[in-house]
Amino acid sequence: MSRTVIRGGLVVTAADELEADLLIEDGRVAALAARGSAEATGWTAGTVLDATGRYVVPGGVDAHTHMEMPFGGTRAADTFATGTAAAAWGGTTTVVDFAVQERGRALREGLDAWHAKAAGQCAVDYAFHMILADVREDVLREMRALTAEGVPSFKLFMAYPGVFYSDDGQILRAMQTAAENGATVMVHAENGIAIDVLAAQALAAGRRDPRHHGEVRRALLEAEATHRAIQLARVAGGPPLYVVHVSAREAVAEIARARDDGLPVFAETCPQYLFLTDEAMAAPGFEGAKYVCSTPLRSREHQDALWRGLRTDDLQVVSTDHCPFCFAGQKELGRGDFTRIPNGLPGVEHRMDLLHQAVVEGRIGRRRWIELACAAPARMFGLYGRKGTLAPGADADVVVYDPAATHTLSAATHHMNVDYSAYEGRRVTGRVVTVLSRGEPVVLDRRFVGRAGHGRFVPRGSCQYTA
Repeated sequence: MSRTVIRGGLVVTAADELEADLLIEDGRVAALAARGSAEATGWTAGTVLDATGRYVVPGGVDAHTHMEMPFGGTRAADTFATGTAAAAWGGTTTVVDFAVQERGRALREGLDAWHAKAAGQCAVDYAFHMILADVREDVLREMRALTAEGVPSFKLFMAYPGVFYSDDGQILRAMQTAAENGATVMVHAENGIAIDVLAAQALAAGRRDPRHHGEVRRALLEAEATHRAIQLARVAGGPPLYVVHVSAREAVAEIARARDDGLPVFAETCPQYLFLTDEAMAAPGFEGAKYVCSTPLRSREHQDALWRGLRTDDLQVVSTDHCPFCFAGQKELGRGDFTRIPNGLPGVEHRMDLLHQAVVEGRIGRRRWIELACAAPARMFGLYGRKGTLAPGADADVVVYDPAATHTLSAATHHMNVDYSAYEGRRVTGRVVTVLSRGEPVVLDRRFVGRAGHGRFVPRGSCQYTA
C-alpha cells in the first residue's frame, strides 16, 4: 500500500476551509485530520509533503478544452501530451476535451479518433464531450450508446454555417434524444447565419482587421441564440442545457431569467472574458489576431456582468476553451481577412492562477474559487465525488498552492505549445507548487515529474445537478 501525508496546509474545498492534514492511500483520499493530529491517529507514510503556509486544494477540472482541434485549415497547437502537461503545471488534473464528428461520418468514428490521439499521451486524467456536426437519425441512435459508455454530453453549434452549424430542427431533435437518455446538451450560442451576413458586409466595405471579428459577432446575436437554445430545450422536454463561453451581459440575462424560472440551464464563462477586453483585438498591426476567439472579447461592461453572474451563481463554471493557435503560421492565415483567423486562445495553464488573482482582488472568495474551477465542473459533467473535492474516497488529485507567491505570465515561461501568451506581462499572486494526480506527483516543488500515459480516460455520469 502506498501512502502519502500532506501536512500543515489550509485545506480549501468548495464547502469548507480547515487546517488539516491529508492522508492518501493507493491513489485516493483516505482521511483528513486536524492539523498536527496525524501522529496521534497512527498515520504513517512513505512520503510526507510539507504544505505549511500553503493551501491544499482539489485538482482543477477544466470542462472545455480542444487539443489537436482542426479549424480553418489548421489544427490547435497543443497535443494531448503538451496540453495536459501544461494543465498540470497550472493545477488542473482533469480535462474534458471535445471529440469531433465529421460531416457524413458516424459519432463512433470521431470518438475513436480522439481516443487514439489521447491514449498513452496524457499526463493527467481526461474525458470527452462529443461535437455533433451532422445530426441524422443514425446519429441520434448513437447518442444513446455513447451516453451509456460515459460520454453523456453533446455539443451543438448555432454558429459556423457550413462547418459545425446545426439548424433549429436538428438542435431540437438532438435535445429530444438527450432528454430521453439523461444526456446534457451544450450549445455554442451565436446566430451564425446573421454573423456571416455582417462579416460579408464588413469585408465588402474594406473592414478586414482583427478588431472587426468582434464587431460582427454582436452581443445581441449571442443573446438571441442563447434565448432560442433555452426555448428549444424547453420544447424538447428539458434536458440539462449548458451554454459554453458566455461573454455578453445580455446572454447572462437570458440565462438568469431561465434559472429564475426553475429551468435546468447552466453556463460557463472563461478567463479571457473576465480579464481581457475587446481593446486587445484593436492592437496595432496584426497583433489583435492573437485575441480572436468566438464568442469574442467584449467591453468592460460585459466583463462586469460576468463577474456578477459568477457571484450570483447565474454562471456556474469557469473553463478555458483552450484552443491555441500560434501567431506565426496559424493566426497569420487571416492577414487581410479577419474571417480566416483561426478562432481560439491558449489558457489551460493559467485558469487556476487567474481565478486566485480574483480572490486576491476581492471579486470572489476562496471557496468560490474552488467551486468554479473544481467542484462545479465536476458536478456538471458527472465526475463529482471522484473529482473536484478532497473527501475520503475521491481520487487523490491534489494541488499544494502558494497563495503568496507572485509571478508574471509570459510565453517565455509557460508550458503550452504556443508562441504567445494572451496574458503577456500580467503579474499574478498565487502559484502551484506541487500537483498529485491519483496520488502520483506530476509537478513536485515546481519541477515537472509527470509522464505521458499516466492520465486515464474517465467515463462520466449524467449531470449531478439534475440527477
